[in-house]
Formats: sequence, C-alpha cells, structure tokens
Amino acid sequence: MQFSALFYDDSEVQAESLKPAEKNSEPANTQTGATYNTSTGDREEMAVSSDTKLLLLEDKLILSHWTNSAFKRLFDCFCVILALPFVLPVLAVTAIFVRLTSHGPVLFIQERVGLHGETFRILKFRTMEHRVDRKRNAVTSANNQKFTPVGPFLRRFKLDELPQLLNVLKGDMSLVGPRPKMPEHVKSDLPCRPGITGYATLTFAREELVFSRLPREKLEAFYHDVVLPTKRRMDERYMGVATLWSDLELIYKTVTRDWDASHLNRMVENYLNRVSEEKVVFFPVKKVHVAASPVSANPLNAHSRRNTTYSAAAEEAGAM
Repeated sequence: MQFSALFYDDSEVQAESLKPAEKNSEPANTQTGATYNTSTGDREEMAVSSDTKLLLLEDKLILSHWTNSAFKRLFDCFCVILALPFVLPVLAVTAIFVRLTSHGPVLFIQERVGLHGETFRILKFRTMEHRVDRKRNAVTSANNQKFTPVGPFLRRFKLDELPQLLNVLKGDMSLVGPRPKMPEHVKSDLPCRPGITGYATLTFAREELVFSRLPREKLEAFYHDVVLPTKRRMDERYMGVATLWSDLELIYKTVTRDWDASHLNRMVENYLNRVSEEKVVFFPVKKVHVAASPVSANPLNAHSRRNTTYSAAAEEAGAM
C-alpha cells in the first residue's frame, strides 16, 4: 500500500474530523507503538493496529516508532551530508542571485515553533522585498506580497527552503515531518521535529497560487478555519504511520515535484461556493419620477374626479 493511501481522500480532508475506530470482528495485526499525551507531554507504550488510521485516543496522539527514533535522526544527517556536494553549488548560485537582484539580506530568518513547543529560527532564502517598518501578511498568496525578481522562481521550485538543511543538521528540524508553524498559528505542542517536507506540505505546495483566487478579506478566515485544521489532521496521520519507506517516498515526490493540488483546489471551490450561497445580494430599487397633473397627484382629488364623472353620467342618463 502506498503511503498516500493511508490518508483521507479529498472529501474527508475537507469536512471530516477524526472518528473512533470501528470494532472489527477479525483480529488485526498489532505492533507496539507509542502515544504522546498532549496535556502532560509523556510518552507511553501501547499496542496499536499496524494498518490503523486512528491517531487520537482521547487526548493521546499515537506516534510510530520511526517518528521520534534515533534512526530517523541518523537518516536525516546521513542524507544531508550525502547531498551537500550537490546542494552547495545551488546554494551559492541562489545566494548570489538574491543578493544582486534586490536590496537586503540574502537569508530570511523567522521564529518558528518546533519540538515540544520550543522556538527556533528557521532559515530561508529571501523572496520578498526587504521591509523594516512594515509587517507582512501572516498568510501569503501570489497577489498579496511584493516579491523580488527571483522570488517567484525560487518559491515555485522550493529553492528558498534549501537553507533549512542547516536547521536539520543543527537538530531543529527533520527532512520529513509536519511543517513548523509561526507562533500565532500553533494550536498544540508538536511531539516530533518539524520537517522540510511532508504529506501536508506536498498537498499545499501550490497554496500561494490557489489562495490568490480567494478574496483578500476571506483569506485569513479560510486559512484558520479550513487549511490549518486540514494540515493538522494530515500531520497527525503522518506521525502515526511514518516509516523509513514513507519518508523515502515523500522525499522522492518532493525532489521530482510530484505535487497534487487537486485537493486544495476543491477545498477552495467548495469554500467559495459556500460563501456565495451565504451572501445576500441587495438589488437597488430605481425610483421613477412620473409627472402628474395637479388633480391626479392627490389621491383624494382623483377619487373626487371619479365621483364627479359618475354623477355627470347619471344626470345625463336621467335627462334622456
């Protein structure tokens, strides 16, 4: 079974929350797993189904052994060191282009929340105009930021994320895992190292282009009400079923740019349809001014004229 098949389909991603696992009369293959208590931060051993999709048991998040293992940490360091001879030239060329095409520092450094709520400084190549006295939008789309000349190209091919390999070597991040969030977007502590790529990252890889379809006044609400809960469910599923092979598959899809934006497009379309159905449209009533005679302008005068006409007709009939 492919790793992506363990996740919700697009309808579940948009609407469903995690449900309790249904009881099955057939015995399931079980393996020892670990749970992370979100309230106390303690890890506990328990037996879980090898093919289970359930990740939340009350306040406990099921983690696979691979998610926080020392072998995953060794795998990250080995892959980064192995890739450095190929990545370093790309880093150097990218840094030169960023420096020559725009004013400001080469790297964009931002505070993010990592393992167990600890903050760290994430590294990226700067893709937007350098600003000192102005705040940026918390949610980025293709039309709400001012990018550098090479910024869109770097973001399209995710080259701006390459400096995060240093974060991996330092131990702040992993190659694969949930994306580290800004403090204002954090809902709960992360029980594993955040990653450069992941299943949610691939699903939302083209989010900036898709978000440009949304009205600017709806972008923040859509991100908090729809995107963040969806990413959280995907991240929880990854942490529950992650293995060495699933990480290799996600790394391969990231390098080959195998990004499927169909789920995200449907989420935006459904959101826009719902917003349009809830919107009340008021049609302005155009006033038409009709010139009226002094007699017909007053309803009483019109009524008097009708009575006068009727009396005159009756008198004429009587005379005949």
